[in-house]
Amino acid sequence: MAMSVPMPSGFASMLKDGAKHYQGLDEAVYRNIEACKELAKTTRSAFGPNGANKIVINHIEKLFVTSDTATILNELEVQHPAAKLLVLASQQQEKECGDGTNFVLILAGALLGEAEELLRMGLSPTEVIEGYEKALQKALEYLDELKGAPVDNLRDQEQVAKALNTAVASKQYGYEEFLCKLIAEACVSSLPADKLSFNVDHVRVCKILGASLWSSEVYKGMLFKRETETTRTEANNVKVVIYSCPIELLQTETKGTVLINNAEELKSFSKGEENAIEQRIKDIVDSGAQVVVTGGKVHELALHYLNLNNILVVRVPSKFDLRRVARVTKSTIITQLVRPSPEQLGYINCCYLTEIGETNCVVMKQTDEDSKISTIVTRIHRQSHGRR
Repeated sequence: MAMSVPMPSGFASMLKDGAKHYQGLDEAVYRNIEACKELAKTTRSAFGPNGANKIVINHIEKLFVTSDTATILNELEVQHPAAKLLVLASQQQEKECGDGTNFVLILAGALLGEAEELLRMGLSPTEVIEGYEKALQKALEYLDELKGAPVDNLRDQEQVAKALNTAVASKQYGYEEFLCKLIAEACVSSLPADKLSFNVDHVRVCKILGASLWSSEVYKGMLFKRETETTRTEANNVKVVIYSCPIELLQTETKGTVLINNAEELKSFSKGEENAIEQRIKDIVDSGAQVVVTGGKVHELALHYLNLNNILVVRVPSKFDLRRVARVTKSTIITQLVRPSPEQLGYINCCYLTEIGETNCVVMKQTDEDSKISTIVTRIHRQSHGRR
């Protein structure tokens, strides 16, 4: 006769098979505190400008050598529910301020460690929470008295650079003053004239191999590590048209068959294709545009007619960069190869091909005050692989 397995009683009887239920100080609270303390202990040695780097290998065997806590936490994939709350708090800090992720973990670990001592002395968790809430109110009062370098004018580059110093120094110690000036210049120039509304997407960073970090600079506008598609390499104070489609004839959705009986029919078929592309390019030229930015490839025949008309063509594969170029030039992105209307055309002060180090770059510089996109060009001596 088979023996019946007794069913668990209480709250555990409501859970599915295999689920575990912990309660009380010893089973639940102390375990959660210990997990959070271990997580804080893991990242504590990476704190500050002289913090040690950590080697992290994620689930796809990719190697990271970094002291950035946000990167470490993202690649660790913490599963413990209590420790995961600390990870979420750290990620929120990264989202709001962009820095201080390790400080959140260290402070939370220290507070939980002190709370554990209070619990072992006989205090209840509710009393510990009430004490921490009172400490929070007191800390907020002291914070008002501990203002280090308040920023009164967010359009003053010197004041903004001082405010950025702490965050930059924790990652690039020794270069913080130089980098803060570059970042402050790019950020202040991106602010709208009528209100203090900063958009992170308006500041780009482009890394170019060669020279040293001291050779970094800020460009007002966009910079791409590419070459121009046509032979023209410079255009000043010209109109711009932006296409998100390739510069070629539209392809049909279904395959078709063309029956050609003799050489004359073949010549007329090829001539018809040439005339169609030539007409498309003529429409662009007649609109007054001298710079064409495209998100797709440029057909060889179209490239021939563009060179004949001395049009500067830049290919930008990224749709996000296309939108930024549209904001810089104040133009409208066109989805089909049609003649642009005057309302769809933009304007650029200077677009040229240059060589920075050994890298060919297309610079789209906008000196207009209404253009609110800047690019920080950082010079690096070597490419980093698997490092953040």
